[in-house]
Amino acid sequence: MFIVIAVVVFLRFLTKLLHNKLEKLALKKYPNEDPKTIHLTKRVLNALWIVLGIMALAFIFIDEEHYKTATTNFFLVLYLGVIAVLTLVIVSFVQLWFSKKIKEKTAQQQDATSYKFLRYVAIVCVYFLGTLLAILAFPSLRDIAQTVLSGAGIIAIIAGVASQEALANLIGGFFIVSFKPFKIGDIIKVDQTMIGTVTDITLRHTVIRDYENKMIVIPNAIINKEKLVNYDLGERKCCQWIEIGISYDSDIDLAKHIIREECESHPYLIDNRSELDKYNNEKKVKVRVIGLNDSAVTLRAWAWANNFEEAFVMKCDLYESVKKRFNKEGVEIPFPHRTLVFKDKVSQTTQSSN
Repeated sequence: MFIVIAVVVFLRFLTKLLHNKLEKLALKKYPNEDPKTIHLTKRVLNALWIVLGIMALAFIFIDEEHYKTATTNFFLVLYLGVIAVLTLVIVSFVQLWFSKKIKEKTAQQQDATSYKFLRYVAIVCVYFLGTLLAILAFPSLRDIAQTVLSGAGIIAIIAGVASQEALANLIGGFFIVSFKPFKIGDIIKVDQTMIGTVTDITLRHTVIRDYENKMIVIPNAIINKEKLVNYDLGERKCCQWIEIGISYDSDIDLAKHIIREECESHPYLIDNRSELDKYNNEKKVKVRVIGLNDSAVTLRAWAWANNFEEAFVMKCDLYESVKKRFNKEGVEIPFPHRTLVFKDKVSQTTQSSN
């Protein structure tokens, strides 16, 4: 009994030493990474030593009839513990390798979206294989595991779940990573209602952080079907429309001059004219009448900015500054008018007397 307890204590001591050494190495090499897998491996090993110690102590109290069964269970627990530890260790190495590649790509200012996505795929595959190896330890489930591990079994599983949502999302994620309609860090607008920055692309969904700092989670199968706008795909320059309505009594030329002048004085405006436009003395900001509505003449200015964020800020600033200039120089921004006509109904009563 004392020997078993001593062995368990010794193994836990070795586990602690190994954990401390691996933790120092991990923090030294990857100071910004939390070694969660190392901590989890330590807990699994400590639990394994205790369980095996209790089972070893039980051998003292069992008879020869149950000795064989106890021995089988002892090695079964040992096998499962080893599989669990090996799975966690491999997952840790996979995470570290992908983290290194992602940092290298980021440092070189290259797109690391594919590495971030493939990291999820690799980790899922490792856990999947670990689970199958653990199932092999149980005779009643061994045939299922062997079938799954065979090529025919894998094909059968893929064919069986091909119509399922999980596989559709997985394939959608591969399409996103392969064809790159957007990548992590891009600003996209989905279905004309949701706009934000892509923060992650996982096996199941794409995560977008909107401008209210809310996280929008969209399944990959759905986002692949939606029409979206990517403000960072290709050239980042953005044309912002500044649309303002003026009354029919206002001076259109004065209003166009004010809008153009306010746009050209904004610090975020860029000159998007071609050399030919400059030679022909085209205006830096074009302002045109685009509609004669019921109560307003609608003017639109085409103002360019370096990116979507600056274009949005410029639009907000210009609406404010143009409104103040209109107030100052007598250009009216109309509001709906309604004319009410009241009619008096005169009823005459003719009384006849006999």
